[in-house]
Amino acid sequence: MKLQPGRLADGREITYFDESDDAVRNPLDRRELPPPPHPSELRFDPLTEEWVAIAGHRQSRTFLPPSSECPLCPSTEDRLTEIPADDYDVAIFENRFPSFATAADAGGFTVDETAYPVVRPGDGRCEVVCFTPDHDASFAALDEKRVRTVLSALAVRTAELSAMPGVEQVFCFENRGVEIGVTLHHPHGQIYAYPYVTPRTTQHLAAARRHRERTGRILYADVLAAERAAGIRVIESNEHWTSFVPAAARWPYEIHVAPHRQVPDVAALTEAERDACAPLWLSTLRRLDGLFGQPMPYIAAWHQAPVRIDRDLGYLHLQIFSIRRAPGKLKYLAGSESAMGAFVNDIAPEDSAAALRAAG
Repeated sequence: MKLQPGRLADGREITYFDESDDAVRNPLDRRELPPPPHPSELRFDPLTEEWVAIAGHRQSRTFLPPSSECPLCPSTEDRLTEIPADDYDVAIFENRFPSFATAADAGGFTVDETAYPVVRPGDGRCEVVCFTPDHDASFAALDEKRVRTVLSALAVRTAELSAMPGVEQVFCFENRGVEIGVTLHHPHGQIYAYPYVTPRTTQHLAAARRHRERTGRILYADVLAAERAAGIRVIESNEHWTSFVPAAARWPYEIHVAPHRQVPDVAALTEAERDACAPLWLSTLRRLDGLFGQPMPYIAAWHQAPVRIDRDLGYLHLQIFSIRRAPGKLKYLAGSESAMGAFVNDIAPEDSAAALRAAG
């Protein structure tokens, strides 16, 4: 894989990840762009002990443009985009409308811990991951070689973002489908470098810590071993990975793709583990699309350990889930889920796993 860094017209970074050593991707971004927006701010909610980002500038972000105006397609002589090159394999660049970004002059900010609300800068970083220059493709339509390139690119960015001052957790993910809330149709994912450990990860780590105190073992490793032993919710596996529907799945169709070896993040995977991940990642998405014979809206979320704490408790895994429960029917997060965080799943995980196996 060949890496080629560059700069966009407003100073944001872009990196091309190419499968050929002959590729040359260093064109000048000829656009005239305004400076990046002022960073967001974080406000602390004492009722939940969670940080909430306030990012008003994101209201003006691009929303479902026609394909002729897509900002993620390669640039042409007639139209300049976020990708200055006329072609690419995988490209990753800083988001123009970030939820988190570190300002050059943010160092003098003082946090008053006695104030209400407690406010701090929304430091961090948000990046866009373009999987392919083909606007009409999808991740499931990629070949294994390209998925392998995506994995390597995520590993590079995870390592580099983890080394940034103030970054506490790196989250790689893909949103697919207007039902999920995507604002661009071009196949792409995102990377968030958070200045705090996220609520879901905090919850996972607390449970893992209690489990280790009781048993001396790693919680997710025990869950994975139990699912593999039971077999009824396993979808498929290979030498290094297993995909399964968790016994307490919250979503109608939810799959975990987990390595057999405990590692904290994508960057810690071996070459063999990355090679083995690609076919299962692809197979899982293709099974989802095959369930109802139509593109499935989904979120694909890489759960990675925090950068500085509890890395020995974390267990990398890919969670892929859809809100579609049947053709024409979505699983809405209504009163119980949205207000109380208490999930009710309409489909038994065993039935979901059987349907996904058959869809293969």
